[in-house]
Amino acid sequence: MTPLDLNRIAAAFVETSPLNRVSAEKALRPELAGMQMLEPPILGFASADDEYLLSLQDNPQANLKMDPPSFWLEGAKTVISFFLPFPEQVKRSNSLDRRQPSQEYMHARVDGQTFLIALCQHLKEALEAEGYQAVIPAADPRFWSNAATDKKGNGILFTSNWSERHAAYAAGLGTFSLNKGLITQKGMAGRFGSIITNWETTPTPRTYMELEEHCIRCGACIVACPAQAISWENGKDHARCSAYLGEILAANRPYYGCGKCQTAVPCESMAPHKPVK
Repeated sequence: MTPLDLNRIAAAFVETSPLNRVSAEKALRPELAGMQMLEPPILGFASADDEYLLSLQDNPQANLKMDPPSFWLEGAKTVISFFLPFPEQVKRSNSLDRRQPSQEYMHARVDGQTFLIALCQHLKEALEAEGYQAVIPAADPRFWSNAATDKKGNGILFTSNWSERHAAYAAGLGTFSLNKGLITQKGMAGRFGSIITNWETTPTPRTYMELEEHCIRCGACIVACPAQAISWENGKDHARCSAYLGEILAANRPYYGCGKCQTAVPCESMAPHKPVK
């Protein structure tokens, strides 16, 4: 098994799996039946003992209590991270209404996440067929994600014991933005997933030095956010964002989402370049 093999397996599954298409039974509009929700991924690889990953076990700055790869899999060697961009149809549709998420986007967010886990399982089975072990943190019964008031009483912190975005940063896929998303070379409008395995490969070089190196701090995401949950001073207010998503869920159950800070912004489909000083 090589990184190229995994890329080919992932790309083929994305293109051929019916799970990556909106079904006629679930389509929020008849014309959305058959719509592709996610494009083929870009993959990155991090060592299971990567110093950055290990620093996230109790990281107040990142609001994380992220368990190390060895917690998920004894003898872990590699974290495989991937980013699946949204297709142009999904991104364009979500820019038409400044407050309400498009139905295309909600399909890609909700049904797309179901497909993402199926892709993880497909890659896991491919690794196991070669004699390796693999675990999907997001689908593992030990995974948890919750909200709690911080010890200083400064509001609600959202944390979990595994972060797809931080795994992607470690695997060389991109850097964080003002809105706390991750900007890859294919932008930030899409979904992240990861697998931990005892298969070993050369880690993907991190071509960046700073956590927000790809963010040009243009403020477009601040203007785009319908919940007014992003500011220059504090970045993303997770509690305010979550409250808005709750409103969307109540009106569209079981569908929800927003994505306004990720679409129709300079980092939607690429990593913008900062001006030379």
